[in-house]
Amino acid sequence: MNYELRNKNLKIAVLAGGIGSERAISLLSGQTVYQALQEAGVAAVLADITPEDMSILDDGSIDVFFPILHGQFGEDGQLQQILEERRLRFTGSGSESSRKAFDKLLSKQVFFQAGLPVAKHIIVHSGDTVLDLKRLLQKLASKFVVKPLRQGSSVGITITDSVETAAVKALDCFRQYGDCMVEEFIAGREITVGILNGTALPLIEIRSKAAFYDYQAKYESDDTEYLFDTVGDAALVNRTQQLAVACFNELGCRHLSRVDFILTDDGRPVILEINTLPGFTSHSLLPMAAARAGIAKPQLCRQIVEAVWNEDHASITVKE
Repeated sequence: MNYELRNKNLKIAVLAGGIGSERAISLLSGQTVYQALQEAGVAAVLADITPEDMSILDDGSIDVFFPILHGQFGEDGQLQQILEERRLRFTGSGSESSRKAFDKLLSKQVFFQAGLPVAKHIIVHSGDTVLDLKRLLQKLASKFVVKPLRQGSSVGITITDSVETAAVKALDCFRQYGDCMVEEFIAGREITVGILNGTALPLIEIRSKAAFYDYQAKYESDDTEYLFDTVGDAALVNRTQQLAVACFNELGCRHLSRVDFILTDDGRPVILEINTLPGFTSHSLLPMAAARAGIAKPQLCRQIVEAVWNEDHASITVKE
């Protein structure tokens, strides 16, 4: 389908790359968004941005910046703060919302205070010993998820039913990443809900052939299944979507996000985390859910850009 923007010839800069463990995924996502915007009839450029090279931000011909960076610098609020300080128009959540969403403890605290369902957890502190953690973990659960507070794409995560292993891995995680959380492991089905401009998209159930939905299962494996319509209870579907939107709103997010849940065997959705800049690769879930809702990638990217422009009380007339 050909999308033609009239009355305003927008020029969009897609910002990809960044730094850290998710750089390669960001570059793939950026290429997808760039091609989708071109299909939508929008003038677009693709820029590899890092803290050492932000020259694209000096291009006065750009109307809207479209960050699609994952992880450190791009998703944690740093880039967003720079864009805000320069008074540049950009897609996605602002710096404060991004910072809170990227930090698993901060976002969990926001959700808990809002009465949203989250897993029990402990935080690893400097000076903690294996014995200290074992005492806390024995009261927490019988199975554990060890995770860094500020990493994405399942980087640094360990799942174990051993108190000893959980304590040791938690200290290793703290030493490697500078922070660590240990959550109770919640058995159930992994569900994700994409959010587009404040509206929940169809639920996707993720079924990984691996024991854990890790980086390889997310981005490289063709064995992972992404299934629609597997939750037959319409009220439960609605409840999960409402929780996703509540997460989005409580953090003050904008335009796009994805909220991950565990759906327990007794039908309780428990929030895992929110991603404010979900991927746009061939394995990515937000575009997949949008397509299920009848929104192709060109239309999806265009709607995100339009949302930014309309927030400034401008008008874009679209011919489809």
